[in-house]
Amino acid sequence: MNPNDLPAQLLTPAEFEQCLARQRAAYLADPNPSHAQRVADLKALALMLKENQAALVEAIHRDYTNRSSFETLFAEFFVVLDGIRDTIGKLKRWMKPQRRHVDLMMYPLAKNRLIAQPLGVVGVIVPWNFPLYLSIGPLTAIFAAGNRAMLKMSENSAHLAKLLIELSPKYFPAEKLSFFEDGGGRGPAFSALPFDHLMFTGSGQTGRAVMASAARNLTPVTLELGGKAPAIVGPGFPIKTAAERVLWVKMFNAGQVCLNVDYLFLPEGKVGEFVEHARRLVAERYPDLNGPDFTSIIDERSFQRLVGMLDDARAKGAHVINLLPHQKPDRALRKFAPHLVLNPSDDMQLSQREIFGPILPIRTYRDSEEVARYINARDRPLAIYPFTHDKALQRFYIDRVMSGGVSVNEAMMHAAQHDLPFGGVGASGMGHYHGYEGFTTFSKLRPVFHQAPFSAIQMMFQPPYGVRAEKIMNWLIRLRG
Repeated sequence: MNPNDLPAQLLTPAEFEQCLARQRAAYLADPNPSHAQRVADLKALALMLKENQAALVEAIHRDYTNRSSFETLFAEFFVVLDGIRDTIGKLKRWMKPQRRHVDLMMYPLAKNRLIAQPLGVVGVIVPWNFPLYLSIGPLTAIFAAGNRAMLKMSENSAHLAKLLIELSPKYFPAEKLSFFEDGGGRGPAFSALPFDHLMFTGSGQTGRAVMASAARNLTPVTLELGGKAPAIVGPGFPIKTAAERVLWVKMFNAGQVCLNVDYLFLPEGKVGEFVEHARRLVAERYPDLNGPDFTSIIDERSFQRLVGMLDDARAKGAHVINLLPHQKPDRALRKFAPHLVLNPSDDMQLSQREIFGPILPIRTYRDSEEVARYINARDRPLAIYPFTHDKALQRFYIDRVMSGGVSVNEAMMHAAQHDLPFGGVGASGMGHYHGYEGFTTFSKLRPVFHQAPFSAIQMMFQPPYGVRAEKIMNWLIRLRG
């Protein structure tokens, strides 16, 4: 495609093109780094986090205006560093060529292998909600697979982006790793680059645009898109326990988590008990909403979107409950009080789009079939969260409701398990990463066939084939059919 034919917003900044050219040249000069080099890269990644922990925490805090330091340490540091450690311990086994079965009748003495080799240069488009976890996490798999990487940060992560751009050259050469700020139409330009693989985490709407840009270069993509993940409390499951677990994740990062519980199914007759526990739990956990433990909404546009959702729900007949009615959230800090919404209808904004905030709609149901029909009539969610000790009911939801992942009797925890792949399905995304699946996502699993000193096929079948060759082939077909 002629660059002059591209829309203005897709014109590629020179620094993108130059960096990609340098990284690709470095890849071609050293296309398959050793195990020792990959481990060194992973250790350097961990060292960058550990030596600059305080500055990184502060940068994320400033980008949010107020970000709970515990939430940053837990979700952005502990989980990522634990993942790097786990990857280093398993990498040698992952890199080992796999032996595959050979048809000894047709290919006597031949050998098959499957080898994992680096793709080359991987692009990563990083969202703002967990900017370290969703940059360093993918980098763990990218470096384990032996690749090089370019990362574009979010416009809402300006302080962190500047810091990473400053820190990265102290630990990695630019031809190995480069970070970039957003702004000025750079997002579409970045996704239009001819990477060997592109990873995007964000909204479904933006994900579609990213995929369309990548398609121009036939660049394969991994898309993590979120969606409306439901929690379902089964009959007999303690409502108090369900409230404790659901509200912990719903308030985490002020609800700004793509995997978060978007709405809740309760058995008929259990709403009042849940509301009672919710009022008590939130009051105990957040005695001062303006304090440091409750994270701010990321920007004014997102804050107004949440306000609009509640106004829309009230106008359409929902019962809206402020769980902290006696507190006055600091508007300047964009602190948004947690709310429950009872009796939501399908025409409400909060029923039609991902909430991404501390608002929890509650629906009631009579039987599990009703729940499955409701979820299956909509886009496939990134996760479902059944709360039940009934094994048959657990199997029912796992078998009947397709989603990217499942956490049983908890929410979001499957995403923190290094031995489980993470990814969406349908509208909630495509592809997997984390652990071994991350290693294979960013590798080319390359089949290699080694012929024996002689070729039975060449010996038996040479044109003109004649009747004898056809008889032998028919005999083989009958034998294997």
